[in-house]
Amino acid sequence: LRWLLARGYHVMAKGISNRRAEALARQVRRWDASVDYWIGEATPPVDYGLPVRMFVKKRLKHNRFIHYYYVSTLSLPSKKLYLRYYDHRGAAEIEQFRNDKQGLALAVRRKRKLHGQLGYILLTDLAHNLLAHFHFHALRHSPFESFGLKRILRDLLAVPGNLVLVRIELTGQMKNAHDLLICLERYCLGEYNPPLFALQNRNAVYLRKNKVSKEICAPTYLQIGKTT
Repeated sequence: LRWLLARGYHVMAKGISNRRAEALARQVRRWDASVDYWIGEATPPVDYGLPVRMFVKKRLKHNRFIHYYYVSTLSLPSKKLYLRYYDHRGAAEIEQFRNDKQGLALAVRRKRKLHGQLGYILLTDLAHNLLAHFHFHALRHSPFESFGLKRILRDLLAVPGNLVLVRIELTGQMKNAHDLLICLERYCLGEYNPPLFALQNRNAVYLRKNKVSKEICAPTYLQIGKTT
């Protein structure tokens, strides 16, 4: 948090320490009741470098109170709005982080030294950004639009092939090879506007900018540029 605050970021974060949440709960002087929980404010136990507000939430679970704490730099008129902001975070730690752990094997690959692990995390972030760019520009309005990182790596980018300056060669006979060829052509040519994909049957006959492309058995060659 100090690193983010020192660089001008606002934060709305939830703590992960149950012991700290219990300790902060003992400092709360006033609890405001909501539908199924209570919320109070506590004094931050450490200096974050900038003014922050810290809130404690408690709720009943199996006849005992469970506590959580939140840290925020935002200025909102009520305590409940802070929790509402946190609930609207989009579940990034569930969707995005889980996809990175599963698709990019972040959870199973470990380096023995700290600098090696930090470098691997940075490379994972770079891979995430590149795959997100590829998904947004190449796979939109295609049969692979719903694919996450894991399926992109396992089912699409695992198709053997070569990019040889002026053509794409997919040398495998995998089930997604034909459709992937269309997406790769768009991506390499920078044609980010959605093409006309008309799925007529399971064997895939697509209309793409007035050009009909049928499923082709490997090896497949697609000319994507002119030689000079």
